[in-house]
Amino acid sequence: MAALGWLTPRRRSATARSVLAGEASAEAARKSSQEVEETSAPGEEPAFPVLGDDKAAAFFDLDNTVMQGASLFHFGRGLYKRKFFETRDLAKFAWQQAWFRLAGIEDPEHMQEARDSALSIVQGHRVSELMSIGEEIYDEYMAERIWPGTRALAQAHLDAGQKVWLVTAAPVEIAGVIARRLGLTGALGTVAESVDGVYTGKLVGEPLHGPAKAEAVRALASAEGLDLNRCAAYSDSHNDIPMLSLVGHPYAINPDTKLRRHARNLDWRLRDYRTGRKAAKVGIPAAAGVGAVAGGTAAAIALHRRRR
Repeated sequence: MAALGWLTPRRRSATARSVLAGEASAEAARKSSQEVEETSAPGEEPAFPVLGDDKAAAFFDLDNTVMQGASLFHFGRGLYKRKFFETRDLAKFAWQQAWFRLAGIEDPEHMQEARDSALSIVQGHRVSELMSIGEEIYDEYMAERIWPGTRALAQAHLDAGQKVWLVTAAPVEIAGVIARRLGLTGALGTVAESVDGVYTGKLVGEPLHGPAKAEAVRALASAEGLDLNRCAAYSDSHNDIPMLSLVGHPYAINPDTKLRRHARNLDWRLRDYRTGRKAAKVGIPAAAGVGAVAGGTAAAIALHRRRR
């Protein structure tokens, strides 16, 4: 930590939390992946990824990169269905998910509020309970929202014999469920503290967002003996530029405006699997009414516990 001496105490503290969050996520991801037996599907050798390169791996952001919308909101829909919070909280914050789906841009402040309140909601619940619920929620709300194009990119890495990890601010347990259901190696996610298998309502470090994602990838690559110059990373958000900048093969997937501009300036590869985006934006009033309630109920977890 001596190298951080030039930073102000506040920035040193924020950096230290990012490192802690990243290292905790990497440790949890490796532990989870060791329980999964990996298989490789036969296929033709693509130009990239390189077949048989065991020093390479791929890292995929989740929200709006692999999955349409925010996984935390979809998870919240399942919690709402199971009466983890009340109907009266639903309408007030449902607009956040509607906005996310229409704009395709993550709002860090709103996402932070949702995560903080989610911690309060799960406090006292067992980790095994949330993982079991996560399996059900994946089938109910998430499976149909996987982008086929991004899934094909991940499969190309798997077919080349490489490991593929999700890297997301979603809880690591939920991220692990999604990774397993997609046949991926594992997931780096936000680590919530638990004691004897019960959530305490606190985080280990901070949410795995922005610089913390880069620290998680760095820590996992070191533990796995990977060469980051031979690895690939995929994301839709400019918040993930630190992670994308770590690897030799960065991809902008369904990019927001800032990431698209950055990717073009650096000649990064871009892929956009969204269709009818202009038509969707024209239909804002209808989409806001239907999408906010049917597609964004999980935003109701934001603030209602913390501000009581």
